[in-house]
Amino acid sequence: MSDNTGLPPLSILLAAPRGFCAGVDRAIHIVEQALGKWGAPVYVRHEIVHNAHVVQRLEQMGAVFVEELGDCPTDRPVVFSAHGVPKSVPAEAQRRNMIYVDATCPLVSKVHTEAQRHARNGLHTLLIGHAGHPEVVGTMGQVEGGSMTLIETTADAEAFQRPDDARLAYVTQTTLSVDDTSSIVEILRARFPDIEEPRKDDICYATTNRQQAVKALAERSDLVLVIGAANSSNSVRLVEVAERGGARAAHLIASADDIDWSWMDGVTTMGLTAGASAPETLVQGVIKACRERFDVTVEEVVTAQEDVVFRIPRVLEGV
Repeated sequence: MSDNTGLPPLSILLAAPRGFCAGVDRAIHIVEQALGKWGAPVYVRHEIVHNAHVVQRLEQMGAVFVEELGDCPTDRPVVFSAHGVPKSVPAEAQRRNMIYVDATCPLVSKVHTEAQRHARNGLHTLLIGHAGHPEVVGTMGQVEGGSMTLIETTADAEAFQRPDDARLAYVTQTTLSVDDTSSIVEILRARFPDIEEPRKDDICYATTNRQQAVKALAERSDLVLVIGAANSSNSVRLVEVAERGGARAAHLIASADDIDWSWMDGVTTMGLTAGASAPETLVQGVIKACRERFDVTVEEVVTAQEDVVFRIPRVLEGV
């Protein structure tokens, strides 16, 4: 027991970097500045980022979240989410004479551009990603049907058959596990030595950095908590990375309210991080909840420094 408080000691290893990435930060600012420019309501197609706390705060400011463009009136602005959209969505917005702002993360837009270039050059593209994820839906919607195949697993990579001797290329969802993706890529390279690769890794810098930070924590932690939404791909991957990295247990929580305190039995060192769409307030909320039950010391484990900033669309500059 701690001499100072009478509470049991708990060492929290705090991952750095963690939480918001530049693409998420940009997308949230786009909605805020659209509200500043045009007033409420501003419509947003799909969750701007995968975090209910972020969505609720923007709703309180006057944002209205819908799933499809058809749910939006034509006389109000609409923002497309950070995950990207199929080409058909802005085309439909133009056809309806709508004001729209595209908040697609520039690193996702890079993947879209690669996919379009491959299609123009007659290549069949393999997209490494998860079926149904909005980013995958958006990327597959950049090209004509039949010119892209989704590869979710190493088994998919082994089973894929090259259509009509087509030249091949691959791109990836930006929020995947670096380790999982590399094993799929190894299979594709071995089977198709001529496959065209991305000029630069598609997995975004923030995903890679957050996974590296969790690896550094996991080997020292009895338990790792990852703050993020269940539908946040990069957050779910962080739990998997923590488990593989040596943590005795790892759990995904939306906030401190989701902690099952029985998880803490026998825990003296806890790793803590947040997915790329989780605000820092949630991290501090978990630390506060721990301080109420433990004599807490916090050590920040820094594995990278991030200084990336993405410009907002020109239509909102100066708002």
